[in-house]
Amino acid sequence: MNNSISLKVGLLSLLVLPAVIGCSMAVGSVSGSAPTPTIDAGKKSANGLYLVKGAPKTLPKTTEIARFAGGCFWGVEDYFRKEPGVIATAVGFSGGHVPNPSYERVCEGDTGHAESVEVEFDPAKTSYEKLAHLFFEIHDPTELDKQGPDVGYQYRSIAFYRSPEQKKVLEDSISAMQKSDDFKGEKIVTEVIPAGPFYFAEDYHQQYVEKGGRAYCHTRTTRNFGGGGK
Repeated sequence: MNNSISLKVGLLSLLVLPAVIGCSMAVGSVSGSAPTPTIDAGKKSANGLYLVKGAPKTLPKTTEIARFAGGCFWGVEDYFRKEPGVIATAVGFSGGHVPNPSYERVCEGDTGHAESVEVEFDPAKTSYEKLAHLFFEIHDPTELDKQGPDVGYQYRSIAFYRSPEQKKVLEDSISAMQKSDDFKGEKIVTEVIPAGPFYFAEDYHQQYVEKGGRAYCHTRTTRNFGGGGK
């Protein structure tokens, strides 16, 4: 009888564990610890974000900022760092009420923050609309307070706007998606809110995938996102 109980408890733990610990705790480097940096994290843009590999030596005089939250920020950031026209990125926390929170504090779920990615881009090379469509393509905007194996308020879907123009792009994109057959019967739960303070996450979270870490929480989908973004 005791062996039977132990077996049931062990199986239950295997089922529950991925949902509890989430992507940011479950996956990492091969050794299981924070990866050893292999890039120069000191190269920053004028806005304090970390330059992408291959960024031009002479940065454009005019850049724009976008900010998104779509689950574990490791995977979200990695997609944006590979997107043409993106100059620099940083991961951090937005949308909460506690100033300068640590990763551990955010994981407690009571700060109101979401894991977020700040994206600096060259408007001559790409558009906010295109980045917004990428955001919707790499996460599931119908999942409430979770994304894949990550469960918690900090993993909710949010698009932070910095201008009326950005807000309109987001609202139009969501409206088009909601009318698409690909989202029939599903409600898009992405929040569209003004971009408030952005608090940088700890150094080991920055460019986590480029440093050798692994993130499995995001894949690019083929759903209809209203056109114009690809």
